[in-house]
Amino acid sequence: MTAKPSHRIETKPAKQRVRVTFNGEVIADTKDAIELMESTGTGKSTVAPVVYYIPRKDVKMDRLVRTAHSTHCPFKGDASYYSLKNGPENAVWSYEQPYDEMALIKDLLAFYPDKVDSISAA
Repeated sequence: MTAKPSHRIETKPAKQRVRVTFNGEVIADTKDAIELMESTGTGKSTVAPVVYYIPRKDVKMDRLVRTAHSTHCPFKGDASYYSLKNGPENAVWSYEQPYDEMALIKDLLAFYPDKVDSISAA
């Protein structure tokens, strides 16, 4: 039996403005995003090179609809999902009760890059 490579998650303030657009509309715009990088012991990314978690205060929450979909991550906890109104289902996720080690992303929102027009950080 082979040992499972170590799994590493790094969270830190993004220190840049993050904007999410969908159908030409800015859905999220913040200077308070948290940058999360997740990798295996091989150095390969498991989710994406960088995932930006955005405070709800900086997201147009009226453009989101909560869904019944949920997933479990053994490293972060249970995720809940939102769809974009008149857009893709389950395009946004959030860890509302993450494990203590991931408290920095509690209640923040992350967007799937393939379900929005763009996620830009500058």
